[in-house]
Amino acid sequence: MVPFAGWEMPVQYKGVTQEHEAVRNAVGLFDVSHMGELYFEGPGAVACLDSLVSNDIAKLPVGRAVYTVACNERGTILDDLIIYRLAQTRLLVVCNASNRDKMQAHFASQVARQPLGRCTFTDRSDETGLLALQGPRAQAVMRDLNAEAKLVDLPRFGVTQTTLAGVELTAARTGYTAEDGYELFCRTADVVQLWDALLAAGAAHGIEPIGLGARDTLRLEGRLSLYGHEIDETTDPLEAGLGWVVKLDKGDFLGRAALLARKAQPATRKLVGFEMTGRGIARQGYPIVNAAGEAVGKVTSGSPGLSIGKNVGLGYVPPALAAIGTPIGIEIRGKVIEAKVCATPFYKRA
Repeated sequence: MVPFAGWEMPVQYKGVTQEHEAVRNAVGLFDVSHMGELYFEGPGAVACLDSLVSNDIAKLPVGRAVYTVACNERGTILDDLIIYRLAQTRLLVVCNASNRDKMQAHFASQVARQPLGRCTFTDRSDETGLLALQGPRAQAVMRDLNAEAKLVDLPRFGVTQTTLAGVELTAARTGYTAEDGYELFCRTADVVQLWDALLAAGAAHGIEPIGLGARDTLRLEGRLSLYGHEIDETTDPLEAGLGWVVKLDKGDFLGRAALLARKAQPATRKLVGFEMTGRGIARQGYPIVNAAGEAVGKVTSGSPGLSIGKNVGLGYVPPALAAIGTPIGIEIRGKVIEAKVCATPFYKRA
């Protein structure tokens, strides 16, 4: 157990490798109740939120979710988010635990500028629990729990209201593992009941509880960004490979002008994936060097790729070194170890 964003979080239950493999080959259960749950409600909720994030929320149908980022006026990333449209005038925003206070203050101040009664903002993080059931057997576990068909057969990034194992919840077909699965929002008071029911139903399917260690190796293999590593307030979504969530033609939003200006200029760096060709494991902060041995960037994340049999990582490099196959070096404890830029995601389910 380790302290994390004000919570005590499990790094591992039985071991990172065993937990990682359970999610890839069977099913895993994560308690991610530390995440922030923020609600925008009212007739002006969609328009207000749309002005604060980069993706097109106005086009988001009821019952669907979307990944996006919230930027500041400089066009750099305050947080990456998933937004769920629960009803025509009700949206749920899930933010990172480490950014909850920042995003709560940011959103509250923006909503306060709206005409009275048009939009309300509520932070319900403390009263909301969140469990993630992830892996190729996740759907089978739901069937064994007699989940409603609308839950079992949710499309990817779909969201619905339902009851499961006697617990009222909001269920979504989302996750952070590069696998199929569900995220289940319920009252904090119901988390233990839901956790126990999922573990019991999953026993026949090889379920394992999963800690932060495997959560990190799973998301890295899927090239899913982690705030404080690949993205933060020094990075913009274009250089971070998140241009696909930036809809510059949707109308104005916070940071749009800065992003338009950045797009018009040559990029100075780019986030790339790499695999180690020499013996060594890259870790956050290790220097990335060019053929001349000059430091040109830094590793943002690195670990063994447990599903692919290679040590892999992510990091920022100059555009001239960003092409797939480009040789680079990772400085590990004063010694340069060979690596090469490679295609991402490192892992993708067939």
